[in-house]
Amino acid sequence: MSKETFVFTSSTLRSLRLQREMLEWEDRRRAAYRQSASRRYQPVSRSLLSLPSPTRRPQYCRDPAVHNALYTGDLARVRSIFKDEATANLIVETLSEELVWSAELGLWVLTPQKKHTSPLCITAARGYRDCVKHLLLQGAEVDAVVGGKAALHYSCANHRAECTRLLLSYSANPNIISEEGLAPLHLCTSQETLPYLLLEYGALVNQNTRDRRASPLHVAAKHGLDDHVKLYLCYGANIGHRNREGETALNAACASADRPEEAGRYYRVVKRLLESGADVQVAGRKNHTPLHNACSNCHFRIVELLLQHGAEVNVSNCAGYTPVDCAVQAVEDYLEGEPERMLKFCALSPRTMEVILNSYDRILSCDSWVESVSPEVWQEHQVFYDSALGLVNQPRTLQHLARCAVRKQLGTRCHQGIAQLKLPSSLHDYLHLPFEGYLK
Repeated sequence: MSKETFVFTSSTLRSLRLQREMLEWEDRRRAAYRQSASRRYQPVSRSLLSLPSPTRRPQYCRDPAVHNALYTGDLARVRSIFKDEATANLIVETLSEELVWSAELGLWVLTPQKKHTSPLCITAARGYRDCVKHLLLQGAEVDAVVGGKAALHYSCANHRAECTRLLLSYSANPNIISEEGLAPLHLCTSQETLPYLLLEYGALVNQNTRDRRASPLHVAAKHGLDDHVKLYLCYGANIGHRNREGETALNAACASADRPEEAGRYYRVVKRLLESGADVQVAGRKNHTPLHNACSNCHFRIVELLLQHGAEVNVSNCAGYTPVDCAVQAVEDYLEGEPERMLKFCALSPRTMEVILNSYDRILSCDSWVESVSPEVWQEHQVFYDSALGLVNQPRTLQHLARCAVRKQLGTRCHQGIAQLKLPSSLHDYLHLPFEGYLK
């Protein structure tokens, strides 16, 4: 093998392919944006007295010493370098090697990539308030979009409160749009970000992203930010707004609640949205309702909350699956989140219960669902329910443990992988968790 080459794993190749697709999509989007912007520009005849002053030709800086002064926040050196409007508006250019897909060569190659930013963007992103103030006093353009974003985008995304307040006090536009179509509010994606500063200075709470048509409320709900959601609702956020895929903020919150350690955050967001009048029946991407999303994440508390607010349990998504179907399909991926606590919602269906309980290598407890079974149903399916109770905290058979190990190893490729195993048809059926009417 040549020393200049190295082996790509399948996951690396998949990531590189996705990156190539994203780069191609981004190139097309930016080209369309530039073309649209050029169409919107219409020259206006002016008298000689009102002719604008000649546009200043941009100056590029590639000096590592200047870069170092900005990135380290060296105020003394910044003051000595940036002494006027021309230097304060320099375009800082950096060069880095990136893997880029070459259609001509048919492979990924390391290609030098130029990146542009401004002194104001660099210092605002890192919270160097004194450097930001000096640049502004020297005439730095507060709303200049260099390299795709303005200084306010960077200070908000990196939750630099002092720099954000300073930029706004120097008349920074709180609704300025980046090349990606994002306003500063859309970059408030963590608990530490400070949307209240932007709102105080006139940020539009219902401004949407250009491509996905997502509002700040969508962004806050997607990231489980209850304080942000509360603030936006107080400022009049449209709780019923649907993005380009037809999803509301409630859909976004339920779909994103996929980590057990963050369950409490998303529960509070969903609770607040429902109490504020969010429609629990709205279906978004792939015709998923909030209940479909919550069941797909095995988030039993959100499921219970949605049901209390009238969520429809029998509605089907575009693939014909009900919320219970989504829960059954996802149960193996969320064993740490105690999905067995969702069993009380399907305890009256022994067939569903059998599939779910057989997804475990042991049955820890039946307390979460046993009381939900009516005496009539218990009597009709007594063999199954008695077998389930009899296995609580008892070892399962070696055959069942082997089945659990094989299914866990196959993961999301379970059904496809089982068909490729060279096993007798009876074992194929056994791995697919067939209905037997009892547990063993």
